[in-house]
Amino acid sequence: MATRTFGAIVMLLLAFLLSACGSPDQGTTAMPALPVGVVTIERQDVPLEIEMVGTTLGAQDVPIRARVEGFLESMNFDEGRFVEKGDLLYTIDPQPFRARLVAAQSELAAAKTGLAKAASDLARIRPLAEMDAVSQQDLDGAVAQEAAARAMVRAAEAGVDLAEIDLSYTRIKAPITGLIGITKARPGEFVGREPNPVVLNTLSDINPIRVRFAISEREFISLARTVLNEEQQGREEFNENPVELTLLLADGSEHPFTGRVVAVAQAIDPETGTYTIEAAFDNTGGGVLPGQFARVRAPYQTVRDVAVVPRRALVELQGRFQVFVVDADQKIEIRDVVLGPVKGNIQIVESGLDGGEMIVVEGIQKVRAGMAVIPQPLAEDVPAQVLQET
Repeated sequence: MATRTFGAIVMLLLAFLLSACGSPDQGTTAMPALPVGVVTIERQDVPLEIEMVGTTLGAQDVPIRARVEGFLESMNFDEGRFVEKGDLLYTIDPQPFRARLVAAQSELAAAKTGLAKAASDLARIRPLAEMDAVSQQDLDGAVAQEAAARAMVRAAEAGVDLAEIDLSYTRIKAPITGLIGITKARPGEFVGREPNPVVLNTLSDINPIRVRFAISEREFISLARTVLNEEQQGREEFNENPVELTLLLADGSEHPFTGRVVAVAQAIDPETGTYTIEAAFDNTGGGVLPGQFARVRAPYQTVRDVAVVPRRALVELQGRFQVFVVDADQKIEIRDVVLGPVKGNIQIVESGLDGGEMIVVEGIQKVRAGMAVIPQPLAEDVPAQVLQET
């Protein structure tokens, strides 16, 4: 009895469900097409660039040295300011050097007196020798004495010159116009001999500013035919139209002036496998200082007539790259692509796209092969926009 009752209940429930759902074809509708953001692929020429990391340095970085020993008397400049060539920077106590100059001048006076006596003796003995009143030996001795006295005068004159040079070194002047740094010695310190300061400061000519960077051997090969090779050969047409370099600062901003290669190493360093290059950039206003981190961007090749896509349009699957193409029926087609170099936010496609295709950029995660979509062109052509920005 209970079994029949349970079976009746089950049959009633099934009948209720069938009546609620109706037939399988009743009420079913096709899945609506999915809106997706798309861009149209165009073929274009793409200039490729390479970025190199380096540090800045002055066109001239001159160490200011104490060339004589002594106590520093004065510092005649403001640290971190520009000074002109010939400006007085430091003075060292000159008293010992003045005393040495006086001693050298005294030696010169004595040497000149000795020369006058030797010349007088020779002038007296020479006529007597001609009359055989004195021996030839006496004449030879007088000639030798006069020559020795003349040499003593020249040596004393050199001593005076050296003493004057040493005295001049007590007044240290700027050898170039440039930016001077923080002093390494203060007035009252003994300088010019280790372990006391010998290099007192550094003076830098910062316009133009230079950037020194090292590149790998592989990067050198990429640049050799464009940036470096023509510069080394000194071709006139290259000098008239040099490759322009871009300087990127530590905060990512671009230096307002472009630069060019001005110096290169003669060989690749076998220990590091790198090649050293220096580039110069106009630094009017002094916005870049020596010692800063910097990157240099250099064009090295232009690839012609290639398809480019936004990098975010790519999907990687087991080492293969694909894009979602919207076909003429507005359905999704999966297309395998072979990639080339990257430039900023765009990817060069070597094969797989002919140009003119419409590819999905926004909504990639929701689409599948064969799915109907509603293509919505983005406000701007992304590949062209990215090219302009990079």
